[in-house]
Amino acid sequence: MSRNPLRARRILAMVLVIAALFVGGLAGSWATAKTGRSPFAPAEVPMWISTAAGADIGNQVSFVNGFVPVVKRVLPAVVNIASSKIIRSPDRGPQAPFFSDPFFQQFFGDEFSQQFRAPREQREHSLGSGVIVSPDGHILTNNHVVEGATEIKVSLSDKRELSARIVGTDPKTDVAVLKVEAKNLPVLTFGDSSKMQVGDFAIAVGNPFGVGQTVTMGIISAIGRGGLGIEDYEDFIQTDAAINPGNSGGAMVNVRGELIGINTAIISGGGGNQGVGFAVPVNMARGVMDQILKSGKVTRGWLGVAVQTLTPAVAKAFGLTGQPRGALITDITPNSPAARSGLAKGDVILEMNGEPVSDSRALSLKISMLSPGTAVRLKVSRNGQEREVSVSLGELPSKTAGNQETGSGSGGGPRLGVSVEPLTPQLARQLGVSPQTMGVVLGDVQAGSVAEEAGLQRGDIVEEVNRKPVASVDEFLRSVRQAGNQPILFLINRGGGHLFIVVEPR
Repeated sequence: MSRNPLRARRILAMVLVIAALFVGGLAGSWATAKTGRSPFAPAEVPMWISTAAGADIGNQVSFVNGFVPVVKRVLPAVVNIASSKIIRSPDRGPQAPFFSDPFFQQFFGDEFSQQFRAPREQREHSLGSGVIVSPDGHILTNNHVVEGATEIKVSLSDKRELSARIVGTDPKTDVAVLKVEAKNLPVLTFGDSSKMQVGDFAIAVGNPFGVGQTVTMGIISAIGRGGLGIEDYEDFIQTDAAINPGNSGGAMVNVRGELIGINTAIISGGGGNQGVGFAVPVNMARGVMDQILKSGKVTRGWLGVAVQTLTPAVAKAFGLTGQPRGALITDITPNSPAARSGLAKGDVILEMNGEPVSDSRALSLKISMLSPGTAVRLKVSRNGQEREVSVSLGELPSKTAGNQETGSGSGGGPRLGVSVEPLTPQLARQLGVSPQTMGVVLGDVQAGSVAEEAGLQRGDIVEEVNRKPVASVDEFLRSVRQAGNQPILFLINRGGGHLFIVVEPR
């Protein structure tokens, strides 16, 4: 027995390690000879996208290569846009230099001196981005980048600067088409924005703050964003890829380098990127561009209704069960396609051409994508009964807003926290409605009352209570009393527009 058992154990351990390394080396040599790869080499880096046909560029993207192949393809087709326009502002005229004297203003005030100031012309400059979509020089950008511009300069990636003209614009979607005189320009391939999913990679390319072409990367945070009050027709792709002032009109692309959106707007508390950016889907932008190139303008289908989104309370009041869906008609334009088809105020549009209508915004978008004269089939719910209605769409009048979407409100009566008064012809004119309008007017709305919580406002005209017309204060109070403690459905006329509001008494 060894006199030093600890030393003996150490020697034995070293022998075993050396033996293991020797055996492992033989195994590794055998594996290398058989496979041509070392078992100790790093595992192959997985691709971020599938190897589908047509995805050659995307297949080159990996954790090793980054986005270099995509960026090399995209950058040449993204341009910088510098536009300028003339604005007129008041200025002191030569005939009245003393109007700026504090002693004079003490007696006459600044408003008086403004009347004697002559207008001055100033040139206002703005920067943005654009995307080349045809080899002969058609460029997609935002309407707000070039709106009112008297001069537009486009800077290409090869340092050329070209003058551009406006082919057409569509303020309702914030899309504009420009044209430069050039040939064989690099272009971006159109992708299909309807196939994009939350979590897909998104790359934004543009000219933020005028510093030059910049590439940022993120993911698609949401699709179908709307109700932001940015445009009339909103179906935005939301991303956390950094989008800043100057990125407007630039490209949002996927990992295959295909154009999936036109960067448009951000939500920011300080004017910079906060990770909430929006892009017009390329399917929408392309549809607008095709119409502009074909006819020089954009025409849209028109149904002739004002609608609001259903809340659970309103849906229940209309006898609808399950998850609230559909668009509730609050107004019918006289002599419109809707009026001729027999649609009525209070109908809920559930489907269009067999496709579900989720809310009022979805209906507006669906109608706007169709051409005037298109026949559509609507499934509507009326008094709890479903029926089919066929409508031939008209053309959207130029001064008509895309969707008169409104929210929910509440009802009135002494116990609901409001006062009411008769609607006289004189008061109707003051409230901006026809003198023939029937109903009662809400006066004071008490703070903290159920009426205020539901959204009722002073000056609202109540035309119906629980689907029954009211023409006097007595009829209004009688209808409210008959409702008892049940939710009350009001039809409100607010400035000439209608909305249904449910009030739930405490």
